[in-house]
Amino acid sequence: MSRRLLAWLAVGCVFAPLLPGLMMMAKPALLPEIWQALWADNQWPLALLATLNSTVISVAGALAFCLLILCGLWPGARWQRYTAQLPLLLALPHVAFASGFLLLFADNGWLARLCGVSFHLDEFGVGLGFLLALKESWFLLWIASSQLNQQTLSQQLTVAQSLGYGPLQCRVRVLVPQLLPRLKWALMAVVAYSLSVVDVAIILGPANPPTLAVLAWQWLNDADPQRVLMGMLTSLLLLVLLGIFIVTGWTLWKLFSRASGKFSGRRHQVDIQPLASGIGFLMTATGIAAIAMLLMWSFSDGWFYPSLFPDALAFSGWQSAEFSPLVTTLLLALASSLTGLLVIVLWLEGGDSRFDLWLALPLFLPALPLVAGQYQLLLMLNQDGGWLGVIWSHLLWVVPYMLLVARPAWQQFDARLVVTARTFGWSAWKILCRVKLPLLMRPMLATLAVGFSVSVAQYLPTLYAGAGRFSTVTTETVALSSGGDPQQLAIQALLQMLLPAIMFIVTLQAGRVMGHYRQGLS
Repeated sequence: MSRRLLAWLAVGCVFAPLLPGLMMMAKPALLPEIWQALWADNQWPLALLATLNSTVISVAGALAFCLLILCGLWPGARWQRYTAQLPLLLALPHVAFASGFLLLFADNGWLARLCGVSFHLDEFGVGLGFLLALKESWFLLWIASSQLNQQTLSQQLTVAQSLGYGPLQCRVRVLVPQLLPRLKWALMAVVAYSLSVVDVAIILGPANPPTLAVLAWQWLNDADPQRVLMGMLTSLLLLVLLGIFIVTGWTLWKLFSRASGKFSGRRHQVDIQPLASGIGFLMTATGIAAIAMLLMWSFSDGWFYPSLFPDALAFSGWQSAEFSPLVTTLLLALASSLTGLLVIVLWLEGGDSRFDLWLALPLFLPALPLVAGQYQLLLMLNQDGGWLGVIWSHLLWVVPYMLLVARPAWQQFDARLVVTARTFGWSAWKILCRVKLPLLMRPMLATLAVGFSVSVAQYLPTLYAGAGRFSTVTTETVALSSGGDPQQLAIQALLQMLLPAIMFIVTLQAGRVMGHYRQGLS
């Protein structure tokens, strides 16, 4: 079987079933009675408001934080120090971060005990939006750091400064117009995630009514067939909202590009470096404080309001913790990431890079309609509630992330080595196994670690495809957040952080060992 056929077959098994799944989701849009039932429900207006609030705050806040730090710190030693912190902050899963954030900012949280002020996190989606803005700003900064051509932009900034323009003016006129177009796909991913996030919205979002994504999720799990159709229709509305946000963002970009394309001639010597340093410190401190809250709660032996610190520290919480979700998560993540790595290698070897963007579509579309479409197919095939169904459902998000990590390393591979191997009469498969993969082992291990961490974080695919029969650290954390034991919530959130961290460490050390024994090759 040819490499090209195998590549398309592997990718087709992951992505092709989405089309009939989405067609099933479109069915309620043709039923007037479902539209009437949706408009008659008194929950959806406030749910829509909470969704719009949280999404606008998330996207605008993440972009504002990103640009503020860039305009204040880039380039220089402070920027380098801040970007060095990004891997740790990015490795913090959304659910774990939301759990620590909840223990920090809740009505009886640590800051409320310290200041005596209650923080209403679930008011109209504001708290949810702020948390997502903070988490996604680190993602945008990471993307921006890889998109900046430091030498070229530094030269342009030097020219602008030599003409008498201030530091902020130079960056707004030179850096921002060149960076924003390169962030368009990342911003689309942020919008799609903010619109359709369910697990974090359950932890921090409004409860009655919830956001549109959570409302759709509740209806899809209802026993009433009409409610299920209302959930499908609401899922499709999330796609419509995504389109509206994209058009709005494109319009705002056109207006901004016209206004910022040229220097006006007015000089303003404004430098926001102190402000950017302060904001960056507060952002990092919030992430570290969230982790600290999880650690303190996990070892607390009695911690009652309004005490600032636990009465004592003990291991009793860990001794009574349920570790079966950890084992389930580990097995699912290993199976998903290893399968995903096989799919990625086949695609990189025999696929067409022009279609990479289509394979990344799940990152740019709301997750709920895709998951619901997957579930409909699994029901038809009688594969829901099984290991294969859950692993397959994870691959829809595992594979795109793994492709984003593996493609640059694959493109940088020296093609002359392949030509040399062909002169010995080696087949394409022998060249792949004996030349390419050994030399690309380190990036492949990094790709495996990324796929593993993405699988660990999956909530909706595990719930739907697993039909509620699979309990993972992520599903347990979300379940405990709605009134469960805060100590067990902290433990499960820490376990969710622990698995990806261990995987990254293992793959890093494995790469170093292989590099030691293959010096000069990898």
